Amino acid sequence: MGNCCSDVGGRMAAVGGTAAITGNQIDAADMYLKSRDIHGILSQIELSFSATNLRDRDAFSKSDPMLVVYIKERDGAVIEVFRTEVVLNSLNPTWIKKYTIAYHFEVVQTLLFHVFDVDTQFLNIEVKMLKLEEQQSLGEASCALSEIVTKPNRSLTLDLVRRVESVSSTHSQHHGKLTVHAEECFSSRTTAEMMLSCLDLESKDLFSKCDPFLVISKLVESGISIPVCKTEILKNDHNPTWKPVFLNIQQVGSKDSPLVIECFNFNSNGKHDLIGKVQKSLADLEKIHSGREGENLFLPTLVGHDCENKILKSKLFVEKFSETIQHTFLDYLAGGFELNFMVAIDFTASNGNPRLPDSLHYIDPSGRQNAYQKAIYEVGEVLQFYDTDKCFPAWGFGARPIDGPVSHCFNLNGSNNYCKVEGIRGIMMAYTSALFNVSLAGPTLFGHVINKAALIASQSLADEAQKYFVLLIITDGVVTDLQETKDALVKASDLPLSILIVGVGGADFKEMEILDADKGERLESSTGRVASRDIVQFVPFRDVQGGEVSIVQALLAELPTQFLTYMRSRDIKPRI
Repeated sequence: MGNCCSDVGGRMAAVGGTAAITGNQIDAADMYLKSRDIHGILSQIELSFSATNLRDRDAFSKSDPMLVVYIKERDGAVIEVFRTEVVLNSLNPTWIKKYTIAYHFEVVQTLLFHVFDVDTQFLNIEVKMLKLEEQQSLGEASCALSEIVTKPNRSLTLDLVRRVESVSSTHSQHHGKLTVHAEECFSSRTTAEMMLSCLDLESKDLFSKCDPFLVISKLVESGISIPVCKTEILKNDHNPTWKPVFLNIQQVGSKDSPLVIECFNFNSNGKHDLIGKVQKSLADLEKIHSGREGENLFLPTLVGHDCENKILKSKLFVEKFSETIQHTFLDYLAGGFELNFMVAIDFTASNGNPRLPDSLHYIDPSGRQNAYQKAIYEVGEVLQFYDTDKCFPAWGFGARPIDGPVSHCFNLNGSNNYCKVEGIRGIMMAYTSALFNVSLAGPTLFGHVINKAALIASQSLADEAQKYFVLLIITDGVVTDLQETKDALVKASDLPLSILIVGVGGADFKEMEILDADKGERLESSTGRVASRDIVQFVPFRDVQGGEVSIVQALLAELPTQFLTYMRSRDIKPRI
């Protein structure tokens, strides 16, 4: 699932909007990238199952086991999704039938497993027609899909439990073990990397040079073109050379499948002008590269009632063409990489008195979580599975510890030397305790906590540890040290680190969106250095509260892409 967008740093971000010639082509490209997972975020996982030491429920033969798989939804509903075949007379079955599930990094996908002994009188009935209430239970187990894929061999063994109810209590009995093994489904990891350029592009602007970008589409049998890739915009350039793009061979069909490469002139109103295009396969583009001769662009032109292709003097060149193996996010997990979670919490006075119900930090005696607690819990619940020791650095900023000056990065647990706490519960307890041991102050400064997280990531990098760090910053206000924050982020963009920022409360967070390069140009430091990649995802809590997409989905959707961009740009391979 190769990355097919340029994301190696520099100049202007990839574009959005609509094209004057092709309607919603640019928006369609964005939708296609998300739906087909070209960034490697979404993978199809095939699960296989075996069990050992099952309970024997048959009097004159061994049990005839069948496995049923359920998914637990966000609202708690349990839905049956799969049944294996029945294995006859076996207490140690290995089922042949596999279950395929789409892996979503940004949510906890809870799986429930139930093994049944199918009664002899039902063995001639199709599995899907069996009534489960008529079969005997051999045991149950559950886990999150992420628990399976993060194992080095992608195999997880679970105890099968059978719940026994008595008059006095309900207790569990262990009845064998269930092993679940995961394999990533893919047809090809082969990816073509190309660096494209154009010469002598015609100007579409009256008083300035053109601002060109490319859209690459595949042609399907019906003749419709489906966008699969786009480049960045290059400002005022008649002879542009774009950053490398990556096309997965499977994604476009094959090396001989026809592709349309269109060059557009960017317009801020969204109506981008078509400068010209070519139609070539990957095999053709490879030949253009080896022959070092460009291909003339053509422009469809209406002549009378007919449309003819006008050949232009403008040419497309393939400066680089190579085929590589693009490893997936799950490959790195299987190779031993971990995601290490860190959190920093805003304790500035604008949050309000924590003892009053209108405060953003108010701890409700009923147990209802405030926005800070929700963000910590929902993000931590997902990321904890990717961290083996589950000990998380946790800081506060913008408060005055007892008898001390205002601190913009203090350990949440109150220690002077040790910043880590155990588990998500440990973060919650340290947060609650800190509320009653510090005085809320200000201003809102991010630079200190970002630099602290960057130091940990830098030390890990120096130790050649297989770790990637994720810092969650939760704040109620706009950052005061904007330039210092930009400087810290540009420096951190070279490290194995991503930063998630959640804005809580009713503040105007428009300035905060500057930090998220999704919505504009790459960050630039005070010395003029540009961030090597986008490492920030900013989400206002109110924008997702009560919506179909949870805060954690909005925050974590880009994280695997940021992870892969870092690994690929530094040619770091998984140890598999």
